[in-house]
Order: sequence, then C-alpha cells, then structure tokens
Amino acid sequence: MTDDDLRSSLERLGERFDFGEYEVEAYLTVLEHGRMTASEIAERTDIPHPRVYDTVRSLADNGLVELHESRPMQVLPIDPEEAFSEIQSSLDDLIDQLERQFTAPARDSEAITLIKSRSTILRYLGDVIESAEYELMISLSADLVGRFEEELKERRDAGVTVELLVSPEEEVPTTDEYDYGEIATTTRVRRGVTTPIVAVADGTYSVYATREALRNDVDRYGVIFNRSELGFLVSAFLNTVVWTSGRTIETAESQPAFPRRYATIRRCVEDLQRYDGQFYASIRGRDVLTGKHKTVAGTVADITAEASKERAALTIETDSGLIDVGGQTAALEDIEAHEIHIGRDAPPEL
Repeated sequence: MTDDDLRSSLERLGERFDFGEYEVEAYLTVLEHGRMTASEIAERTDIPHPRVYDTVRSLADNGLVELHESRPMQVLPIDPEEAFSEIQSSLDDLIDQLERQFTAPARDSEAITLIKSRSTILRYLGDVIESAEYELMISLSADLVGRFEEELKERRDAGVTVELLVSPEEEVPTTDEYDYGEIATTTRVRRGVTTPIVAVADGTYSVYATREALRNDVDRYGVIFNRSELGFLVSAFLNTVVWTSGRTIETAESQPAFPRRYATIRRCVEDLQRYDGQFYASIRGRDVLTGKHKTVAGTVADITAEASKERAALTIETDSGLIDVGGQTAALEDIEAHEIHIGRDAPPEL
C-alpha cells in the first residue's frame, strides 16, 4: 500500500462514519425496536417526517438497514456484526499497514516525562513491564493485573523477580481464585484505594501515576523516569512506603540462580539471608563522601537488615579492607549501590 493509498483509506474510513444527526438517531431507534415504519420512526424521534425517507435510504445505502418496499415501507436493522464486518476488516488491514509505517520513537538516554492521557500511561506501564531484565516492582489495581497478565507471566517465565502489590485489598481475588505464582515472585495486597499505580524495571525505568490519572474524566498526570538519577525516588517510595505497608498473600520464590543482578539492596539482602553458603559481590555505585563513581568487588562478609526495613546493607571484604554498601541515597555506608551483582564462586564480572 502506497502513501497515497494509505491516505485514501483513512479518508474513506472517516467518510464511512460521517453520519448526520438524523442518521444516528434513526439507526439507534431501529436497532432498539427491530422493525419500524417511517411514520413510527418519525413519532419516536425528532426527525421531520419528510426527512425520514431520505434518512433511512442513506442508512440502507451504507448497509446498516434493510428496506422492504411495502405499504407502508418497513425498515429492518441488519445485525451490526454483519453490517460492520467489512469496516472492521478494512480497519484491521489499515492498522496492519500503519504498524508497518510506524517507527517507534527512541527513548532519551536521560528523561523525565510528564504524561497526561490514560492510554499513554497504560502504554508506558506495559513498556516498563516488558523492559525488565532481572527485577520488576509493580503496584496495580486488580483490573490492571488482568490487563497485563500475559506481560507479567512472560517476565516471570524469563526469570525476572516480580514483586507485585495489588490494591485495594477488598477487590483483589484470593489465592484460591487466582494463581499469582504464575505472574509474580511475591504478591502483596494493600488496603488503600489511594495506592498509586507504579512500576519500576531494574531500578532505572519507572512510571508513577495516581489512580485518578487512569480515569478519563479528570485532568491528572503521570511521570516517567527513564534512566534518570531522580528515578530512585519512585523506587525508594515503592520499596519503603508502599510495599512495606502491604500484606503478603503468596510467595512463589524458588532458589535463584547465581550469578544474579539486583537493583535494590533490600531484595539482595533478603535473598542472601534466605540461603546458606558463601557469596561474592561486585558493586557499581558512588562513594558516599566524594560522590565519585566507584566499583568494588569481594566477599560478602556481613549482612545488615533491620526488621523495620529502614536499613539494609552489605559489608564487602575487598583487597583494601572492609567496605559497607548501602542502597541509593545511602549515608551511613561507604558506597551507594546502583547495581549489585552476586555470585557463588567469585565476584561476577561487571
């Protein structure tokens, strides 16, 4: 299909639905009653009697009704599935052609973007889910779990650690009604109807939106953080405020395969506490005092994990001594970790 053909198809599609007020009113009325005369249509609508005949003939020309030229003339609706099948087929073909023409815009290497429409927020939610390579934290409503079920299952099958929070709790199906283990490593529920919609992939790419932003009748914004240093705000908020105030309803975690990458210190510490044996770490981050980027590697000598979840840290034995490693915005430790790699036999290569 050439560009001219594509333009013509779009124009014809617009013309196909360009009914006047009378056509719309007559069509809906006939659909409701099944069989009507012109006089009956005029009586049940605001269409002037002299205009009814032209109106129903227009509908017949468009294949939406069938006219029986009796006395009086009878107007019968055609099953919408049949009446619109040609349009639907044409639209499917058109969408296929448009998809071939579509060039996905490249995301900026460092971007903070405000988004407004519901469809755009949902599109970015799907993109964040699909981009996760090793860790996904996500807060959704029950209906959005259904919407993104296949994408979440695909990430789970690919070995991504998926931590799913669903709210409000009273609307969430129970574990007897739904198998959360197929789509998430750990699933929690939260009571509040004000719980935001959030997704963070690998600690770097995230979307944040309020519940109101996903309604079409209000003017609200969502925010996208794509590899921005401010993106840790979303991750930290989800980790410390939203996730910790939920209640675990299902855990489907099996022993992870090492070497393994972590975006959050909390997730790393929880895994290391769960399993015995020696671990080795390679950390990419920043020196807390100088702010300079730094990489350290060595043996995991100690693990710090407060019950309140306010602090989680690792102590790494390196060639130059012991180094304490914390999460993003760390102040008590030596290193603020941006990327954590854990291995069983030796510090993993970065």
